[in-house]
Amino acid sequence: MYKVANPSEYLVITGIGIDDIKLAKKAWILPGQSSIIFDMSPVNYTFEVQAMSSEKLPFMLPAVFTIGPRIDDIQSLHKYAKLISRHDKLSSHVKELVQGIIEGETRVLAASMTMEEVFRGTKEFKQEVFEKVQLELNQFGLLIYNANVKQLVDVPGHEYFSYLGQKTQMEAANQARVDVAEARKKGEIGSKMREGETLQYAAKIDAETKIYGTKREGEGRMAELKVKAEVKVYENVREAEVAEANAELAKKKAGWAKEAQVAEVEAAKAVALRDAQLQTEVERMNALTRTEKLKAEFLSKASVEYETKVQEANWELYNKQKASEAILFQREKEAEAKKALAEAEFYARQQVADGEFYAKKKEAEGLMALGQAQGAYLRHLLDAVGGNYAAMRDFMMINSGMFQEIAKINAEAMRGLQPKISIWTNGGGEGGDGGANGAMKEVAGVYKMLPPLFKTVHEQTGMSPPAWMGTLENSHSSN
Repeated sequence: MYKVANPSEYLVITGIGIDDIKLAKKAWILPGQSSIIFDMSPVNYTFEVQAMSSEKLPFMLPAVFTIGPRIDDIQSLHKYAKLISRHDKLSSHVKELVQGIIEGETRVLAASMTMEEVFRGTKEFKQEVFEKVQLELNQFGLLIYNANVKQLVDVPGHEYFSYLGQKTQMEAANQARVDVAEARKKGEIGSKMREGETLQYAAKIDAETKIYGTKREGEGRMAELKVKAEVKVYENVREAEVAEANAELAKKKAGWAKEAQVAEVEAAKAVALRDAQLQTEVERMNALTRTEKLKAEFLSKASVEYETKVQEANWELYNKQKASEAILFQREKEAEAKKALAEAEFYARQQVADGEFYAKKKEAEGLMALGQAQGAYLRHLLDAVGGNYAAMRDFMMINSGMFQEIAKINAEAMRGLQPKISIWTNGGGEGGDGGANGAMKEVAGVYKMLPPLFKTVHEQTGMSPPAWMGTLENSHSSN
């Protein structure tokens, strides 16, 4: 019986005359042989794999795999024909086989990764699962045509991804604020950079224009020399052709002279035919000899002149070509030197500009970081003193040595004044008011304090009290 498989099918034949199995698209099924037909079209398998990360956090991984026989490898087709072809590809047996491989490899891989690594590296996670599952499916002759890993899903009671989404949203909002400030900074820096690049490109274009003009001038001179050489060669060719025409004319003249001489001999020797014939033959041979001689002479002379002029023209053309090539080579080297010099200057300026920009950027970042650190330190210090601004201010002044500096400044000021200190006593007791007249004694003490006060002011500043208040004594004694 003759069987033919469809384009997406294969015949599997076993039996007499076949050692193992035989795969074919069409074949004769002989007596003692059996055959089946299996379909090679791939099938979609949809799973929801429950796995657990290295932090013991469970999650659901929805996946869709398109799997079918490997049609480009005959050994894989043999494996598939012997192991899977007897079962329907949609049967529970094949589906459980594929699902078991996918779940096993997915769980093993997820157990070696954190939840953050699985979530952020979905592409790498998908590739790892794809490769490991494909390695296991090779022993069954199956190939993964497409693998689609969907978004990870939380297991009820373990809402990791929802919390992670809220965290990401807050981070994105904060990052947006930072990006606005960064964009404003880049805009200001970018405007300055564009102005510098504009000046650099203008200088570069001017240099390239000069190089191009020099190059075109050299090409024009080279083309002019080439045209002159070609004109000279053409003139030499024309002269050679003229010489050849002259030689041909001389040859024809010799022939015409020969025929005239023969005619004269025939007329003179008509009575003696035999002698005339012999003489004619002699003359004819002589004429041929002279003709060949003249021909050889003219041809040799023309050939020599032609070769000489050709060699002269070639030599002159060669010299002019070498001279023009030398000039062109010199101009090219000069242009290359100028271009290299311009590029070196441009690179040096660019490096200097990049260095200055990097230094300014780092300085700004340092100032920003210092300001942020100082602000955080002040906030922490204010929290430590319970929000008491005065206490924080006194601590900062003590910590920075400001009180010591104030004391030093006051001491230096007093040292410059050179004060004179006088000690006065009013004769009172140490106990205070001293009885019932204590109030009057206090008033008397005030009046007793005035003279030493006036004297101290006079010694320090040179000023005297008004006359109605009294005068100072000239002595410097102290009471």
